[in-house]
This record gives sequence, structure tokens and C-alpha cells, in this order.
Amino acid sequence: MKLLWPFLTALVLDQITKQVIRMTMFVGQSNEVIGNFVRLTFVENRGMAFGIQIGNGLIFTILSIIASIGIAVYLYFQRNESRGITLSLSLILGGAIGNLIDRILFGRVVDFMDFGIGTTRWPVFNVADSAVVIGMGILIVTTYIVERSSDPSPKKALSESGDGIN
Repeated sequence: MKLLWPFLTALVLDQITKQVIRMTMFVGQSNEVIGNFVRLTFVENRGMAFGIQIGNGLIFTILSIIASIGIAVYLYFQRNESRGITLSLSLILGGAIGNLIDRILFGRVVDFMDFGIGTTRWPVFNVADSAVVIGMGILIVTTYIVERSSDPSPKKALSESGDGIN
């Protein structure tokens, strides 16, 4: 599998950090790291990423498994896919599986990264959530760049040849 390292890095780092939090903190505990701006806050999330609540956790877990299998199969069979798309899907898959492991083993996901100013806080999240968001960002940018570079529109062709008006 091309770019296996981003997948493994996201997955292993996610599981290690969650285990450290489980072993060293209690649910609800919050420790300042950089003043009030960056804190480690141990919460358990039964919902989706960033604490978004869902009606039926089992259905969400099943859909997450199906999506993860779909991404893994795509990565396996699309060996010639662009490096950016492969990187992004590898990160998304690593994050998705990291949170799936928690849901399957514990029925909830450990979140601990807490950023904000005063009482204005971003929802608490984890390494897996970060990998998914970074992967989605890379996917959007890569897709945009790939689409723009392969755009056969006459306006682009004329401007590149120097024959058109810019």
C-alpha cells in the first residue's frame, strides 16, 4: 500500500496518546499546557468528531466501518493515484480506524486536545480527529489543484499559449 506510513503514524500516535490519557488522567480532569489557551482535558465522546451527538451510535459505527473498508479498498486498487490523494486518504483512514478501535473496544472515544481563549473553546478532540481533518484539507486542496491543472477549457488553453486575452 502506497504511503502506509501516514496511516500507521496517525493510527499508532492516536492509540498511544489515548492510552496515556486513560492511564494518567480521570474523566473531566483538565490540565493547562500553555496557560488557558492549550489544555489537556479528558472527555469521553459517544458521538462523532468534536462531540457532535448522534442518534444511534451502532449505526454510525457500522457506517464508519463500511467507509473505512471503502477507503482501504480504494487505496489498494488505485496504486497510481496522485500522491496528495493517497496521503489524504491514508490520514483519513488512520484517523477513522483510530476512533473505530475506541468505539468497538470501549463504546466511546477519548478526546483530550482542548484549545481556546477563556470560555470560548474549540470542541475537545484527539489525534484521530486531527488526522481526518488534515486529510480532508489535503484532499480538497489536491483535488482542486488536480482539477485546475487538467482543466481543458479554451480560456485556459488560450491564456497558456499566449494567444488569448488575460
